[in-house]
Amino acid sequence: MSSNTLGRHLVACLLNISEARRKDLVETVARAALYNTEGVKREGTTVLNIFNDYDYNRSVITIVACVDSIREAVLSACVKACGLIDMSAHTGVHPCLGAVDLIPIYPLGEEVGVEHCAQEARAVAQGLTERVQGASAFLFGWADSRLQRGLAQRRKEMGWFKKTPDMKAVRPDVGPQPQKRYGLTGVGASPYVMNCNVTIDTQDISVGRSIATAIRESTPGGLPGVQVLALPHEGTVEIACNVESVKGDPPCHLAAEPWPSFTIDGQKYCHPPASLITARVAELAGRQGVGLKGTALVGFTPHECRSLAEFALSQGIAEFWKEQRRIRM
Repeated sequence: MSSNTLGRHLVACLLNISEARRKDLVETVARAALYNTEGVKREGTTVLNIFNDYDYNRSVITIVACVDSIREAVLSACVKACGLIDMSAHTGVHPCLGAVDLIPIYPLGEEVGVEHCAQEARAVAQGLTERVQGASAFLFGWADSRLQRGLAQRRKEMGWFKKTPDMKAVRPDVGPQPQKRYGLTGVGASPYVMNCNVTIDTQDISVGRSIATAIRESTPGGLPGVQVLALPHEGTVEIACNVESVKGDPPCHLAAEPWPSFTIDGQKYCHPPASLITARVAELAGRQGVGLKGTALVGFTPHECRSLAEFALSQGIAEFWKEQRRIRM
């Protein structure tokens, strides 16, 4: 199968796990997505990137595979993570509920539709609770078949944003009442969500929160698709953005530069570019006499993700995160 033909059937999972300080453990989880228990490599599967953050104690593992292969790859990684991470001993400044905190599935190829991704997400949630006795999950996006509630709404309902969530009050969609060791996992499917973190040169969290409020999608004049938190980070404040893709074209007053766009089931989606988010944060921070330290993407844009996956798979590179810096320099 040519890389272009293969690309038409690809999906990505940006697996979020609640561990970053033991990098060998994180890589063990990543390799579990790539090799079966006998050490045999899974065909058509690659891990493009591993993003670790010590302060957050959180890692994001970018797994890409054909839609028919993604379930086993993701489930194997999740089972390994649940066996190695104990949420009762977890510390970190980033909100989280589960050892495996988030399993989002995003279509990358033209031949992958909404319903197929939703089915795979629901199957992953069910499989996780069957393979890990005591694991539980909530559903979001297309996988939340009745209401299709977004991730931010579901997290709020589950208490994800609270410093000390009341797990006894949580009602999972799949599995038993959450247990301390495994916590609760969010599983869903949606158009691609880019993660963009902008660091401002201050330790004043109130400055960060005011900026986060101003750029949040729900605020009048905010940026479409942007869900955001302000978090203390390495002696500064990080404006941590989930950049959700939105339907249609960008608003005219925000389209001075092109917005990355793609199509799913004939519907056009786009998302604000990182440069726009950075410029808006810089403007708001500058009004308060605060400068910028920098911007980091957690992983890739949708087009980068597909392009790199096609290359990695065509070359048979499973552990692409080890090759990425050399290839992209």
